[in-house]
Amino acid sequence: MNSKILPLLALIISVGIFFGYVGPSWSGSIASTKNAISFDDQALEAAEQYASQQNSLASSRNDISPSDLARVETFLPDSVDNVGLILDLNALAARSSLSLSNIDVVSGVAGNVNRASPKGIPSSGTSPVGSVDLSLSAIGSYSALKSFLIGVERSARLLDVRDVVIKGSDTGVYNYQMTLRLYWLR
Repeated sequence: MNSKILPLLALIISVGIFFGYVGPSWSGSIASTKNAISFDDQALEAAEQYASQQNSLASSRNDISPSDLARVETFLPDSVDNVGLILDLNALAARSSLSLSNIDVVSGVAGNVNRASPKGIPSSGTSPVGSVDLSLSAIGSYSALKSFLIGVERSARLLDVRDVVIKGSDTGVYNYQMTLRLYWLR
């Protein structure tokens, strides 16, 4: 009889261990660990895809000539660089025989507000291109203004002439008030 009780007792203990320890461990912490591993595998796969895409884009960028990259950087720079732009506009005005008397940054432009997320990535509702308006006052002849505007049009920097106000004169020298919008990459 003792020989029949021991196997039955061992079977009851093993069933108790299974339902008391192995079952909860398998469905609890092990299942959550498997879920975490599968989530990490998905993240690893996404990171590998990102790295391969980054390498592909880097090799594509390396295929672009440095002079073309410099032209793109000039056309749409990654910062405002007001001082460089003002120096360029002043040199253009001097070549055009136009005298710039006042250059101001106009505040309150809708494109100037940077609504970026905390990590510096623009949120989905914003444009990656920012803008700011410059107000210029100038004095010169009409042909000088025309030459200046042609220079702005042919400029390597992306600029828009928003408006031009001309105050007349009998001497042929006019006062001009212009608003230019410049763009940069955020």
